[in-house]
Amino acid sequence: MDYKKIIKNKELRFKILRHLKIIPDAWMLKIQYKIKMGRQVDLKKPQRWTEKLQWYKIHYRTTIMTQCADKYEVRNYIKSKGLENILVELYAVYDNSEEINLDSLPHKFVMKTTNGSGTNILCKNKSLIQIDKLKRSLNTWMVRDYYSLGREWSYKNITPKIVVEEYLEDESNIYEGINDYKFICFNGKAKYIVLDVDRQISHKRNIYDTNWNLIDVSTDYPNFGDVIPMPDHLNEMLAIADELSKDFPFVRVDLYYVNGKVYFGELTFYPWTGYVQFKPDKFDFILGEQFELPALIHN
Repeated sequence: MDYKKIIKNKELRFKILRHLKIIPDAWMLKIQYKIKMGRQVDLKKPQRWTEKLQWYKIHYRTTIMTQCADKYEVRNYIKSKGLENILVELYAVYDNSEEINLDSLPHKFVMKTTNGSGTNILCKNKSLIQIDKLKRSLNTWMVRDYYSLGREWSYKNITPKIVVEEYLEDESNIYEGINDYKFICFNGKAKYIVLDVDRQISHKRNIYDTNWNLIDVSTDYPNFGDVIPMPDHLNEMLAIADELSKDFPFVRVDLYYVNGKVYFGELTFYPWTGYVQFKPDKFDFILGEQFELPALIHN
């Protein structure tokens, strides 16, 4: 059952989920997993990666996860690892949309809220911005309770802000926009690379091992074939992913490689909210075998 087809209005879906916040996490995750994955989730002895991510939401909670899920505070974490050089240039930080000053911003920029996922505005020409519409979108995003949506705990205690960063462009890319390299990491070691391309037009996705061998696995977006060569700085990206994942049993490290330089994207603890269908299904178990569940931690 696809509840998005039943309740097509996104904000209405979010509102309903906020009202369902009184339901305990484990119960809610069981309901959502059944709806989205079409099967029961095993939270007592999880075997699948998607099951272990649900367990992770409930049982492993540290303050550093909150910092790293925050799109602004994570910059300090990156700096603490001696990797300030991979940070995208920061133009401004606002506590609310009324502080936005377009005159002080460059012609192109990326604006996003710090408290969630998918709340990005890619501005190629600021003269075309409708400021009232922009503010309405940001205000809506800033009051969203992302924790209640999929019980992704790392978002729960973030103080919403608005950040404005450099707009990255790759004129040599055969696909629209910039390619997004997502490193699947377990206990400080990258194991797989998910490459997303054409995200704004016809989203496609490949999965590779760390030697850049294409793996015959697909998800909710189609593969695009073995047409992209190994990036020149893959070893550098792997080293960065290993360093940034050392503090966590699992995290996905997102990086960009643009015009010969590596840039940081984000750290994600529950990729795709833990609701992703792999084809073949056995890949869910392969990932699950590498996810060694830690002791329960709440701090």
